[in-house]
Amino acid sequence: MTMPETMPDTMSDTMPQIEEVLIPVYIMGKRYEVPPSLTIMKAMEWAGYTLVRGVGCRGGFCGACATVYRIGGDERLHFGLACQTVVRPDMYLAQIPFFPTQRHTYDLTRLKPDAAAVWKLYPEVLRCLGCGTCTKACPQELDVKGYMAALMRGNISAAADKSFDCIMCGLCAARCPAEESQYNAAILARRLYGRYLAPRSRHLAARLAEIESGAFQDELAALKGADRATLLKLYAARDIEPE
Repeated sequence: MTMPETMPDTMSDTMPQIEEVLIPVYIMGKRYEVPPSLTIMKAMEWAGYTLVRGVGCRGGFCGACATVYRIGGDERLHFGLACQTVVRPDMYLAQIPFFPTQRHTYDLTRLKPDAAAVWKLYPEVLRCLGCGTCTKACPQELDVKGYMAALMRGNISAAADKSFDCIMCGLCAARCPAEESQYNAAILARRLYGRYLAPRSRHLAARLAEIESGAFQDELAALKGADRATLLKLYAARDIEPE
C-alpha cells in the first residue's frame, strides 16, 4: 500500500465543502437570495437590512416582529413572528411593527371588574362575528375567538385566563372584519382580574408587612456596605429553592 506524500491535518480536509443552496425571498417587494435555515428576521439582516423597528426580544415573547407573508403559488395569507418563522422559497414578506387600534386610557382604580367596564371602553367587543379569523392569525395559537366570546358574556376571569399568553403583536386586529382591538380589550380584562378577582396571596401580604415595618433594614444596610468578595461569598452560600 502506498501512502500519500502529505496527510491531511483533519478529516474535514478530505471532505467536500457543501454550501447551503440559497432560496429566493421578497422583502418589501424586492428579491433577495438567502440561506433556507434562517428565520425571517435573520434573513432580512442577511439581505442587508438594519432592523430598528419591528425587532425586540428575538425570542418570540415581545410581539414586536409581527409579519404577514404569502408563498408563491399559494393564495392564502400567512402570519408569524419574524424571529421564529423560518423562511421558505418565494416568500413575500411585509412586517407590521405596530398596528394602530383603539387603545383607551383609564384609571383602573375607578373601574369595576364587570362587563360594563369593558363594554364602555371597548364597545366594538359586541360587534364580534365569531368568525375565528383572529384565532387563525394568532402566532401564539391562542383562542382569541374564545376570549372575545368571554368578554361578550362579561366573564372577565375566563377572558383573562384565555388571553394570558398574549404578546400584543396586533395580528388578530389586523385581520378582524369587525375592526376590533382584541388584544387591548384582553389586557384590560387581565388588569381587572389581577386587581380585583385574582386570589390574594397571604404569604405575600405578610412579607410586604415585614418590609414596611423595617424588618430587613439592617440586613440591607450590611449588604450595601459589603465589599465584592463578601457579596460573592454570600451569593455562593445562599439558599436555593428546589426546582
